[in-house]
Amino acid sequence: MRKVKSSVAEALADVLADGMTIMSGGFGLCGIPEALIEGIEASGAKGLTVISNNAGVDGIGLGRLLATRQIRKMVSSYVGENKLFAEQYLSGELELEFNPQGTLAERIRAGGAGIPAFFTKTGVGTLIAEGKEVRRFGQDDYVMETGLVADVSVVHAWQGDHEGNLVYRMTARNFNPIMATAGKVTIAEVEELVETGTFDPDHIHTPGIFVDRLVLVPEPRKHIEQRTVRQRHEEVA
Repeated sequence: MRKVKSSVAEALADVLADGMTIMSGGFGLCGIPEALIEGIEASGAKGLTVISNNAGVDGIGLGRLLATRQIRKMVSSYVGENKLFAEQYLSGELELEFNPQGTLAERIRAGGAGIPAFFTKTGVGTLIAEGKEVRRFGQDDYVMETGLVADVSVVHAWQGDHEGNLVYRMTARNFNPIMATAGKVTIAEVEELVETGTFDPDHIHTPGIFVDRLVLVPEPRKHIEQRTVRQRHEEVA
C-alpha cells in the first residue's frame, strides 16, 4: 500500500468522523502537526475528543479547533497559554479530563503497547484518584490508570521515508513517538521525505509498521510560544 499521500486532504480522506477520538502530538507549539490539524479543521468533523498534552495557543494548532467548536472533550495535562481553552472549560462548554503529565504519557504509551491499565502512586489521595481503583502494593497505595488509544493519531516528524519510518528532531520528539503507536490509524506530516533505506535502522524513532499514511509538509511554520530574549549589553550598562 502506498503510504505517501499528495496532500493533507488526501492523507485525512475517509478517516475522520464526528465524535471520534484523535491524538495530536506536540508540546505547546513544539512538534505539533499543524498542517494536519488545519486539515481536520477544514473537514468540519465535530464532537471530537482530543488527547494532547495541551491545546496550543489561541489561533494556532488545536486552538483553531477550539475556536470552531469542533472539540467536545480534551484529555490533557495543561491548559497553558490558551485563554479560549480555559474559558470554554470554565463555562462548561468543553469537557476536560486532567492528567498529571507523566501519567498522561504513560497512559498513551500503555495504549500503544496493548496494556489496558497500570498502577501509579501519582495522584493517590487527590481528586485524580476519585472513582478509580486504589490498590496497596507493599507499604504504599497506587491508583489504577487506563491506557489510551485513539481512532486517529496525527504526528509531526522531521524526516520520513516511503515506508513510514520516522525520525524526530530534538525536543519536537516529545509526545509524537508514543502517540504514533497508539492510533488505530496514524498519519504523519514530515518536513523531509527520503528514500527508503536512507535511515540507519538504529536511528529510526518510529518504525513504519505504526504509520499508515504520511504527507510531505516542507518548511513548516515553527512558532515560539513565549519569546524570551536577553537585553543588549549596552542597554544593561
